[in-house]
Amino acid sequence: MTLEKTLMIPKSRTLLSLVAGLSLLVAIGCSGQSSDSDTSSTEGESGQGGEINLYSSRHYDTDDDLYENFTEQTGIEVNLIEGKANELIERIKSEGENSPADILMTVDVGNLWRAQEEGILQSASSDILEENIPANLREDDGHWFGLTKRARLIVYNKDKVKAEELSTYEDLADPKWKGRICIRSSSNIYNQSLVASKIAELGEEKTEEWAKGVVANFAREPEGNDTAQIEAVASGECDVAVVNSYYVARLQRSDDAKKKEIVANVGAFFPNQESGGAHVNISGAGVTANAPNKENAIAFIEYLTTPEAQEIFADGNNEYPAVAGVAENEIVKALGNFKESELDVESYGEKNADAVKVMDRAGWK
Repeated sequence: MTLEKTLMIPKSRTLLSLVAGLSLLVAIGCSGQSSDSDTSSTEGESGQGGEINLYSSRHYDTDDDLYENFTEQTGIEVNLIEGKANELIERIKSEGENSPADILMTVDVGNLWRAQEEGILQSASSDILEENIPANLREDDGHWFGLTKRARLIVYNKDKVKAEELSTYEDLADPKWKGRICIRSSSNIYNQSLVASKIAELGEEKTEEWAKGVVANFAREPEGNDTAQIEAVASGECDVAVVNSYYVARLQRSDDAKKKEIVANVGAFFPNQESGGAHVNISGAGVTANAPNKENAIAFIEYLTTPEAQEIFADGNNEYPAVAGVAENEIVKALGNFKESELDVESYGEKNADAVKVMDRAGWK
């Protein structure tokens, strides 16, 4: 992947990414220099000055407030490089020991797990992070930490389905839903993590049986993102769909009348409330294996767990804060209280390969 391609970014990100691009050029030009000699890391240890190079697949303008606040409080500049999770992981791998990346921030534990397996994240020790982030939302040895949460819920057409008809993810395999379900493809990491969680709960054999039942009930072949699933439910193309909670809240929060009309036609239901709880995944971050500014990187992730940052971070994409005691925004809160699964999200990564195989055998395209 060429530098020019990775620096093709939205206009709203131009200034930060140009700074980051210059930092990368300097780092690449000094490829013979050990990362241990980077003076900015020394400056960062005192909490004054220096920089971090943040590789992020989160593409929300509201995150800029976090970077600016962190810099104001610490003097540490945030150089931002954006891209899709897979692209950033491959880029860090290709940059090798001379990678200027300090932090990888991305969505879904499946991506964080892959980054860990590829050897591009290192263990980071932090009492603050261990205290603030629940154990089931972080990797045991500190390779990554969950920073926001999102629930995988069921949306339904209010004219065709009553909430009382809904119960669990498992129930979606019942023949009563034949020709009524919309969902994304098996290549989508959100669905892979959901299936992986079912393998952790039910075992591979039962999960495959469930997946086959869900596939048999598809109203159409999987297509589009979660917003497209909500639109399909609202239009009557299907009766129910499985989506991440923030897609619903995003439509509800929109100023676009058409989007508000779409979401007004659907209801949101949290499954498995009488059993293990609704499936919850994370957005998170880890310190890269060859981070030239490790102490600054840890300080940044710690900052993201402060109440101030958690509110901004979660609110920016209508997610749930990962830190206990921090309130979600009013739109997210209005979705309702729910029991969430307490599964260790690390299991989603551990079972990812098995989930992909199960979905393939089930005919989930």
